[in-house]
Amino acid sequence: MDSTIKVIQVILALFAGAAGSLRLFTPYARFIRLPAQGWAHEFEPWQVKFIGILELAAGIGIIASLFLQSLTMVTALAAVGIALVMAGAMATHFRRAEYPNMIGNLVWLGLALFFAYSTLVGGVV
Repeated sequence: MDSTIKVIQVILALFAGAAGSLRLFTPYARFIRLPAQGWAHEFEPWQVKFIGILELAAGIGIIASLFLQSLTMVTALAAVGIALVMAGAMATHFRRAEYPNMIGNLVWLGLALFFAYSTLVGGVV
């Protein structure tokens, strides 16, 4: 089970880091033209960048305990942060009737909560 949790940890870190980097470093005018990013029209450029910052920070926080064992609590909090971002994404997609997009958000939300629970209760990381 320990190796499964580590795999989930790395996958979550890569996902959050990539998603955050895309939102943070892609110019807003270009970002809103990317496939499946129509939701960004409802947000100001600074809000999209802020979401990117949150995701990038969560990605770094998720992977931190692999380098410093004392950061286990930070890792669990970062996973909860990813879950909260995914819950917000699901609400946005629900409001826009983009139901297929919600499936991916639900998968990431579930992985993040499973990882956070495993980290806190199981002490796996």
